Amino acid sequence: MTTVVAGARPRIFDTTSAGTEFTGTLRLLRLYLRRDRIVAPLWILLLSVPLGSVYVASIESVYPTAADRASFAATILASPAQLAMYGPVYDTSTGAVGIWKAGMFHTLIAVATILTVIRHTRAEEESGRTEVLASTSVGRYASLTAALLLALGGALLAGLIGAASLTATGVPAAGSLAFGLALAGSGMVFAAVAAVTAQVCSGARLARGLAFATLAVTFTLRAVGDAQAGAGPVNPLTWLSPQGWSLQVRPYAGDRWWVLLLHLALLTVTVAVAFALLRRRDIGAGLLTERLGPAAAGPALTGPFGLAVRLQRGALLGWGIGVGLYGLVIGSVVNGIGDSFGSNETLRDLITRMGGTDSLEDSFVSYAFTMLGIAGAAYAISAALRMFAEENGHHAESVLSGAVGRIRWVASHLVFALGGPVVIMLTAGLLGGLAYGIAAGDIGATLPAMLAAALVQLPAIWFFAAVTVALFGLVPRWTPVAWGLLTAAIAVFLLGSISGAPQWLRNLEPFSHAPKVPGVEYSVTPTFLVTAFAALLLVVGLTGLRGRDVR
Repeated sequence: MTTVVAGARPRIFDTTSAGTEFTGTLRLLRLYLRRDRIVAPLWILLLSVPLGSVYVASIESVYPTAADRASFAATILASPAQLAMYGPVYDTSTGAVGIWKAGMFHTLIAVATILTVIRHTRAEEESGRTEVLASTSVGRYASLTAALLLALGGALLAGLIGAASLTATGVPAAGSLAFGLALAGSGMVFAAVAAVTAQVCSGARLARGLAFATLAVTFTLRAVGDAQAGAGPVNPLTWLSPQGWSLQVRPYAGDRWWVLLLHLALLTVTVAVAFALLRRRDIGAGLLTERLGPAAAGPALTGPFGLAVRLQRGALLGWGIGVGLYGLVIGSVVNGIGDSFGSNETLRDLITRMGGTDSLEDSFVSYAFTMLGIAGAAYAISAALRMFAEENGHHAESVLSGAVGRIRWVASHLVFALGGPVVIMLTAGLLGGLAYGIAAGDIGATLPAMLAAALVQLPAIWFFAAVTVALFGLVPRWTPVAWGLLTAAIAVFLLGSISGAPQWLRNLEPFSHAPKVPGVEYSVTPTFLVTAFAALLLVVGLTGLRGRDVR
């Protein structure tokens, strides 16, 4: 029996009667699997199945001969911007060239595992549910162990399914397995990183931010290292990044299995650190102690908008920098895009089909900014979900108990969900247009074109913000389903043009209705229709919010 001193925080998971510190792990794992029964299969399948059915299959049709692939690889190795984004091509085989752009999957799977671990550890503590579990016979390490098993198992399953998808296209099985294990290794390492940040930080938002900052630093190290190395020896910076290790496994180009030991070693050490830190802290607390704020709020926090600014400004800054830098990369490579594809008419046809114009450069800009628009939609959903987090954390109830009305409170967050994407896309268009204009020697022509390509994505972005608000107002429990809808839209956009999906299915995805500028005459009708539908969803969501109880 444990004696509790008045005023003291309970130690995390008293296990005096639990028998073992891992008691309840399997039951918690079953609970987490049930909670993630939709999200987990989505990210596992989307990060594995397209590897063979899209990437390798498209390379086989676009670059059927070794000479074609050799020319393509030489162009990539001569482009620092593309090396920074995707890494080098180490061989001219179908498999090595086919998985080149899939190098981004090593970062995407890290994002998925970070979100999974934080969701089931620090976010659970923040909501108070972990403290309830701690009062039962659940071991101290059960929750963290179950979350890690889910994330690590998901990463490994994605890697194995990806290997099977690649092998099914006829490429060597050994190289497929090497890529699959490298993909799993990236996800596993950052699941462990998230486990550490969940112990260090006292809030889920800060823990996610610290884990993503670590991911961004390692990605930057790999990008700079690969860009500097080019076709030469591996830059030492690459060896400082787990994503760099995954690329250095070199599937279909030697299959360097020993590199996977680096993932295993870092995973083991990081998980051990996470459990050691868990033992040293109290429930609900982090190792980084929170500083006391001022005794009285400043003038900026006298209203809901000031509070929303304080809550949303960090995310807006981070997304703005990230998307803006990607726009800069787009602008720096578009001027030489014709040389990259050479005389390959099949690939030119694919790019123009997805971009919607006959000009290769204009099609590339349209397609690239649609991808940036998808990133903007992810930010919009994240900003709108802040209301969901505030309500779940019982903070919204405190705000709404005063003189602040519901619509006014929602409007303070909608400024960021609807206005934030405008800032982000303008930044990307401006940086991209300047980079393109400097390279082409004609900023006056390229800057307006790039800004137009960025801004026409806004109605589709607002659509996803409106969907989130509608879910929040009508069925608040299912608000995070907005992420699933965005994932489905991405799948339709990426695979629809390649696989020849029926037009009615592709029309369900809002980005397909964005005018394909530059290169075609702007049409106001699709922009107006998507914007009007988004406005209707906003009205529905606000009406539902006014009529329901605060949870």
